[in-house]
This record gives sequence, C-alpha cells and structure tokens, in this order.
Amino acid sequence: MPSMDPISRNLMLDSLKAYAKKHITNDFIREKDQANEFPAEILKDMYDHSIMGVHLLMIPEEYGGVAGGTYDIYRICEVLAHIDLGIATSVFATFLGTDPLNVGGTLDQKKKWLERIAKENLMVAYAATEADAGSDLLNLRTRAEHVLKNGQLTGYRLTGNKQWISNGGVADLYTVLAMAPGGPCWFLVEKDMEGFSPNKHEDKHGIRLSNTAGLSLDNVYVPKENLIGEAEGQGLLQAQAVFGYTRLMVAAFGLGAGWEAVEQAIRYSQQRIQAGSPLCDKQGYTHKLIVPHAVRLEASRAYIEEIACRLDGGEHGLQTEGAIAKYSASEYGNRAAEDAIQAFGGYGYTHDFPVEKIKRDVKITCIYEGTSEVLEMTIYRGRWQEHLKTRGRYYADIADEMDALHAKNPDVGAQAAGLALRALAAVLEECRLAKLTRHQTVTFKLGRLISMAELAYVFARSAAKEKYSESVRFDSQAWQAMARVYAREAALLIASEGLAMVLGCVDSAGNLSAAVNMDAVQAAQKGMTADMDLVAVKLKQTFKAR
Repeated sequence: MPSMDPISRNLMLDSLKAYAKKHITNDFIREKDQANEFPAEILKDMYDHSIMGVHLLMIPEEYGGVAGGTYDIYRICEVLAHIDLGIATSVFATFLGTDPLNVGGTLDQKKKWLERIAKENLMVAYAATEADAGSDLLNLRTRAEHVLKNGQLTGYRLTGNKQWISNGGVADLYTVLAMAPGGPCWFLVEKDMEGFSPNKHEDKHGIRLSNTAGLSLDNVYVPKENLIGEAEGQGLLQAQAVFGYTRLMVAAFGLGAGWEAVEQAIRYSQQRIQAGSPLCDKQGYTHKLIVPHAVRLEASRAYIEEIACRLDGGEHGLQTEGAIAKYSASEYGNRAAEDAIQAFGGYGYTHDFPVEKIKRDVKITCIYEGTSEVLEMTIYRGRWQEHLKTRGRYYADIADEMDALHAKNPDVGAQAAGLALRALAAVLEECRLAKLTRHQTVTFKLGRLISMAELAYVFARSAAKEKYSESVRFDSQAWQAMARVYAREAALLIASEGLAMVLGCVDSAGNLSAAVNMDAVQAAQKGMTADMDLVAVKLKQTFKAR
C-alpha cells in the first residue's frame, strides 16, 4: 500500500490531537457516555475536508483520497483510541466498510462509490455480523435472491437481519454480506432504499459514543451493479483478504486505549502521596500496576509496526500475524486498564476519573473483529502448520537468529527471546507426539504462547535498530530494558505454562522438562528487577504530572 510522507502524517496527527483538545474534553466525553449518545457533530467535523477528512485515508488518490498506508492508519487509530474508543470505532467502521470495495470492487464501482464517499463525506458501515453468524460467517441467514427481467438478471432482493453493526443507525452507505445463489457476496446498500431500516441504538457497556444497531432488510432491492466485484461467491475471500490488516487496526485501538490508561496512572502516581512519598517511587506499586503494562504495550507496538511495514511493503494476507497483533494488544490493553483502576484506588472506580470508562471501552477490542478465543485458534492453526511443514524447525530457526543477534547486541533481550522460542518449539513437538491438539484447551493455550514468543523476538529485533520508529517515545536505554523484561517474561511463561499444560494431559512429559531448558530460563531472569527499576524511572520522566 502507498504511504503518506512523514510530514503529512504528522500534520494529520497533530490536527487530530489539537481538535480533540479543544472539542472532545473529558467533560464532553463523560456527558455523552452517560447519555449513551452518538456525537454526530464531532464525526461530521472529522469527515469534513476543511477540518480533517480522516475518512480519506482509506481512499486512493485517484478517487479523491489521500491513500494512507497501513502504518499511517495504525498511527491514526492509536491516537483516536487515546481520545475516545467510541469515536475511534465510528471512524474505523467507515474504514472497514470501504474494504470490500477496495479489495473486490470493479474499476467502475471504485470510481463511482469511492469518489462519492470522498466527496460527500459519507459515513459507511460494515454489515456482516448476525445473531447466529458472529465469527462464523458461513452461517449467514441474510439471503440475496435473483431478480430477473425477460430472463436476465437485473438485481437482487435482500432479506435478513444484521446485529452489532457499528454506525448501523447513522451510516449513509452499508456494505452488506448476504448469501446469493452463487455463494456469499457483498452488496452496497444505501440508507434510503425501500425495505431497509436500522434498529434501535444498543445500550452498551462501553464505547457508548459509537452508534451500534441491528439492521433489518425486508425484500430490499439492489441493482446488480451493487454486487461488489459483480461476481457471486467472492464475499468470504474478500473479507479474509483484509483480516490481517483490519485486525491490525483493532490492535492499534488496544494499544492506544491501554496506553491512555497507563499514562493516567503514571501521572496520578506522581501526585498521590502515601507514607511521605509519591506512589511513583514505590516499587510495589510501579512494578505491579504500571511497568509490566508499559512493557507489554511496547512489545505490542513493535509487533504492530513490523506487520504494518510488511503490508505496506506488498505482502498480502498475514492473517496469522494480524491475529497475533490484535490478540496481544487487545488483551494487554484490557489488563492495563484493569490495573489502572487499581492504581487509582477508590477514585478509579468512580465516573469522575477516566480510567473506569477506558476499562469499559477497551474490553470490546477483545471481542470485535474476532474474539480472543477465535484468535487463539487462528494463531494456533497458522503456526501449527508451519511447525509441521518444517519438521519442528520453524521456531528453532528463529531462535538461532536470536542467538546471532545476542552475539552482536547483548542488551536487547535476544538471548531470553531465543530461550522462549526453543521452549515453544519443544512444547509444540511434544503436543504433536502425544496428539494433544485434540484438546481444545491445548490449542487455545498454544495460541497464547505463540503470541508471546513472537512478540519477544520482534521486540528484540526492533530494540536493536539504530533508529526507532517515530511513534516510540523512549530512548534506547529504556526501550532495550523493556525488550529484556518482555523476553524474560515470555521465556518463563512459555517454559513453565507449556510444561504444565502438557503434564495436565499426559502421565509423563518425557524429556520435555529438559527440552524447555528451565535452568537456563531461570538464569535469564537475572537483572529483571533492575530493569524494571529503570523502566519505572523512564516512565516518570516521560509522563510528567500535569
């Protein structure tokens, strides 16, 4: 994908932050959250060309857009999540809604519809989910029946119901997934088509500034040229083609919201005095409630950025990688927000402080665009095939790369990352030999362990670079310490939990205890507390109390 130049990207990011500071205050957010009200004027401004035109990121230049790349859109999504995850979700819904067009539309369809979206600032919704077809899109009940005139196909009649559709009650244009005689298809449905109507706005636990509604389609006629791609049966392929990319954007939401919670806790800790000193100087506070989350979120950032750059470099699919990014960042963001409430104590449990709302909001990132459990299975399946194809060498070969990196740069956690990878390879092989993947709980756990190992080695590689990404707010000393902390945590968890998982299924794990090299993993923990001390100091320096 083409990318914006850094100056243009930073101008858009700065404009977004400046607009939010002026118009999307904490009082405004709290008021809309309590009222469960969609802030239509804010979204109108965000789509306005003269103010931001944020929707133009997803539209190629030839159709009036600015053609943002994956990296650009990740950065925008992260900043939006810092501001408010409900507003971010509304913007993302338009991004998502244009995907079927970008991926599968004919040239004439792209010219007609993408130009309209760009010029008229259309809000778009992506309508796939149904009551019985959440992550299982093959279970579609919405039907698209042929309409014939003189024996020739002229259009389709769509009948069915959609559920949990972001922008469902406010969009101008909908991309609707339905089952045609030739298979699943995406159709373009305009809001004023006869027989089409949105249902009530859902009263949600979080992201209450986003509109979420079901859709009713009662014999809605759409002309045949509104079938995206003008060929039946391509719908699932078109959806799957962008899973790696779309899940990366939700990963950015988990990252942005998680970091907003952590930053709130860091600043609060500098002001709150307990027993004569601020909480930020108390190791029991920082090393439990702040430092681990900062480390995990930066590990997620490193992984998100690597996959974004690969997609921008022309690689396609990357569904397993997108699943890893989304799973890790959303789970870590959710846990960071949970502990931010704890960090604030009783204040964190009230509506007066933003962390309780962040926690309500960020939970959705573990659910939409694939639940964490679906992603664990997706990750396991993708990497299990790699393990089998390489006869167990997939992660062992990457571990060899980590050993070479450690020899060149012993400060980035590559040695511990290598131990994590070799322990994972040993656990996977024992699961193969003992046929343990017949247990669903094993496959879910493997998905989690695989994610940790991959983040560990990608973070080590990123921390070893001479120049960091513009999104990294820490110096090399801090980021390398974070990479070391994460790699140690990954190695210990993979070795211990992997061994425990296998022992939970069989009478004896054979040589697995030796194969995961627990002695070396434990030895690699040396220096952990000192590194966490360093990270705590760097966080305090980076995020000053306001």
